[in-house]
Amino acid sequence: MENQNAQSVKSNNPAPTVEQINADRITQLANKYWAPHTTDKHLLFSSQIVEEIYIQEICTSKFSIRRIMMLEFSQYLENFLWPNYNAENAARAHTMSIVVMVNEKFRERVQVWEAFEKNSTHFAGFFQKVLEACLEKSIADFELKEQTALIVFLNHCFNSMEVSLVREEVKRLVSLPMWISLQQGRRELEFRKYPKWRKYWKIIRKKDDPEYKEKLEWERRFLHKLMIKFMTILETIPAEGVVLADKVRYCERFLELIIDLEALLPTRRFFNTVMDDNHLVVRCQLSNLLHRPEGSLFGQVSLYKILQRNIVWTYEMIRGIDSNLFTKDLYFSHVQKLN
Repeated sequence: MENQNAQSVKSNNPAPTVEQINADRITQLANKYWAPHTTDKHLLFSSQIVEEIYIQEICTSKFSIRRIMMLEFSQYLENFLWPNYNAENAARAHTMSIVVMVNEKFRERVQVWEAFEKNSTHFAGFFQKVLEACLEKSIADFELKEQTALIVFLNHCFNSMEVSLVREEVKRLVSLPMWISLQQGRRELEFRKYPKWRKYWKIIRKKDDPEYKEKLEWERRFLHKLMIKFMTILETIPAEGVVLADKVRYCERFLELIIDLEALLPTRRFFNTVMDDNHLVVRCQLSNLLHRPEGSLFGQVSLYKILQRNIVWTYEMIRGIDSNLFTKDLYFSHVQKLN
């Protein structure tokens, strides 16, 4: 009985022991394929191994942090996943495995982008596959964990704009040409308010390479489409009855992404207008989730942060006005209108 209790305590410990690590299936696979201390004995790369690990260790475990920690401890990303990644023929499991491992590195607050910077050949192709996965339309309930992981990864990328490799990919998603997704009347209204942007718009459109026009248009509409997808998922949450925790978590992580896009000047400058044109904040206010107990975090933390920033930053970001001074001006202007 004493031994059983000891084993029970040990198994409940989130940090695995040395014995558990050595006996773990992941460690055994690492020794065969990618562990740095067994380099001379490594077997050839097999995409089937990546597939098996993703299905058995990540998906089947419901994205267990413990299993993902084991993969990170074995240096799975930098020694196996990324060195053998080819964007032209990479399986979905390979792309998703990289996404999951990058998220884990951020969670553990360790160096993330070094492996990609050393070998950047396929990073652009990898990022494109991530964006495509984010917009997949037929999302079954069991795929929501994947979609949440993708949103978290995307947020990490937007918050890593100091890394040139990452910045080159994300800046195209939030630059002026993203206004192609605005309704024409709204776009014309913005151009009348800020004529210099109309000039830049025409210059950019003129320089577009016709050969890459379809790809450019797709990138520029990406965040608009992602917001539409989010609102579609949000509207599937009923006012009463059962709601999947994974669906709530997806909505929460998505709003965290929106908050961070609004928090950074390089990303909010043009994104803010697209968000407003999509009525995203209003749709969140009217959602069933906001009024359910499960939506407390969604409503009390995430949503109101957006509401507080939305109006102020729309003007501050354009004119370079000091936030505190502008807030006072906005307040007194509002009071005068009430009188």
